[in-house]
Amino acid sequence: MISPLSAALTLTLLLGSAPSASATTTTTRDPVASDVVTPVSAGKNVGPATAVSGRVYLAGRDPEGLAAYAADVSDPDSNNYGHYLSATQALQRFGPTTQQADRVTGWLTSNDLHVTARTQNYVTFEGPASAVDTAFAVKLKSYTRQGNTYRSAGETPSVPAPMAHDILAVTGLDNTPRRAAPSTPGSTLPANPSAVDSAPAPVITDTVLPTDAKPEPVFRNSGPLSDYYGENVATTLPAVDGAKVPYAVRGYNGRQLRSAYGATPGMTGAGVKIAVITAYASPTLLPDLSQYTARNGDAAYRPDQVRQVTPAAYTNLDICDPGGQFGEQTLDTEAVHAIAVVSSASCHSEDFYDSIATVVDHHLADIVSNSWYAVDPVTPAQQTTVDNLLQLGAVQGIGFYSASGDNGDLGDFRLDGTHTGEVDFPARDPWVTAVGGTTLAIGAGDHELWETGWGSHSTALSADGSTWASPPSGFINGTGGGAVPGTPQPAYQRSIVPDALSHPDGSATPVRVSPDIAAVGDPTTGFITGDTQLFPDGTAQYNEHRIGGTSLAAPVIAGIQALAQQLTGKPLGFANPLIYQKYRSLLFRDPNGNPLGTNRNPAVVRVDFSNSFDASQGLVTTLRTANLDTSLTTTPGYDTTTGVGTPTAAYLASFARR
Repeated sequence: MISPLSAALTLTLLLGSAPSASATTTTTRDPVASDVVTPVSAGKNVGPATAVSGRVYLAGRDPEGLAAYAADVSDPDSNNYGHYLSATQALQRFGPTTQQADRVTGWLTSNDLHVTARTQNYVTFEGPASAVDTAFAVKLKSYTRQGNTYRSAGETPSVPAPMAHDILAVTGLDNTPRRAAPSTPGSTLPANPSAVDSAPAPVITDTVLPTDAKPEPVFRNSGPLSDYYGENVATTLPAVDGAKVPYAVRGYNGRQLRSAYGATPGMTGAGVKIAVITAYASPTLLPDLSQYTARNGDAAYRPDQVRQVTPAAYTNLDICDPGGQFGEQTLDTEAVHAIAVVSSASCHSEDFYDSIATVVDHHLADIVSNSWYAVDPVTPAQQTTVDNLLQLGAVQGIGFYSASGDNGDLGDFRLDGTHTGEVDFPARDPWVTAVGGTTLAIGAGDHELWETGWGSHSTALSADGSTWASPPSGFINGTGGGAVPGTPQPAYQRSIVPDALSHPDGSATPVRVSPDIAAVGDPTTGFITGDTQLFPDGTAQYNEHRIGGTSLAAPVIAGIQALAQQLTGKPLGFANPLIYQKYRSLLFRDPNGNPLGTNRNPAVVRVDFSNSFDASQGLVTTLRTANLDTSLTTTPGYDTTTGVGTPTAAYLASFARR
């Protein structure tokens, strides 16, 4: 979406904890963060000869100091604001020590576990279940879930008290799948993936490794379409609330989005490094980008501008549908325009966290865009290690922007069948800038007409074409958001987030609320993207189509932040304290919950091919009604669909050096 920026990336897992004492014989044990969410009360004990593999994440020198310094350098009111460390300085001041790795290695070995690898951030091990039981004071058990058998522990894992100072978290005790999915409407993952062991340590390379994966099936938009909102009105179709409605847009291009959010021609993002984290690596990314820019009026990518950072090997190819990940990668790259693309080894969450670590360890970028979310419940080990990584990024001036999700309040959309009503992870993390989605109307001359929170209902046209089936009907997708129980309210949200939102169910202690900021996400007013897709004749061809989701909103905001960084001349780092401070200065557009007036929700007509490719099997005409997002609503001020709102020209201008 933004004109060329320079690119770079990185990956690794840094962690933090207090100085360690030597591991000595002791009866005192301390609990340790693990992937055991709820101890298994029933089930058969795992046999002693069963092989178990896992990771012990290493604690750093000063975890409390790390969190404090990350907050300090991110606070515009602090004297240390912007006093960032280099990757080397961050490691030396807060990272794990060689001595910690040595102690953990010795302790694992003394418990008859074989150490298979050591990295800067963790030690991998394998051994019989009986040895794991002894080391972590658990009894591993098998249990059945959705027809598959997995293992977990019957107790909360613990380690000898002296070792607790060296260990941040342990994984591998529970091999229940922990998957991540693209945050794009309609994206799904297989329901019954198998267990996964530790992937090989990642490396940085500019070579795209082959996956033999076919691209995703072709999707084309049927007409009629509008080049801008309201251009082509459906005069022959039924009116809504007494007015005819327009056909959906073809998909906004970069020029239209830049104009809507206040970017001027002199804003290019020059010198800013942006990374996008996705699974696998599209083998056609570079030629797709070249064709896309040539067709859509954006500046061409320089040969050195886009790098693909790949792991040593890909895993779980039969589970994760690599081809289905390629379109997400291309969308994010085209929406932000200039990028280093960090490819995870698979769709499993731990591999995504390795990719975050790569960016942090090598400071590959100042801005990171994440358009994925954890499908399965997040474990204490995941939360702990990601928090630590994000803080290590913050002290280096790295900002993380994550899609808030496309399924509203998640009341009915968990892929594992639960109805948790949670906020997506990592967008709910207080060290992440969570990006919500909007429905955006851009009119003639690229002018923003109005913007509202994204929440779509789809209503069918009657068989005779004379009426809409009692609009609006069922919810299909919309921006994610809401309170995060158990996560204390961060300082930057105080006095801004309404008490009704930060005290869910009347809780005494205020909690974190998501999202923080927003940009266009509604697929009906989405972005034109182009990538290689699989056509019905079996050929792979370049194709352009409209797409949306908060996986569009996140890279759009990342691009806007790149422009802001260019203007201010220095990294913005973890930007939430600054964003909320600028919100107080009225530099954001407050999306209107009633842009067309009271009791009249915006709507467009969408016409789709029944087979997603051509008219040979007919067309489907629906009415897409906006601003109807499950329990989430768009209200004046901060809300759970758009956060503090969307950036304006005044927001960007506030960064200009004087």
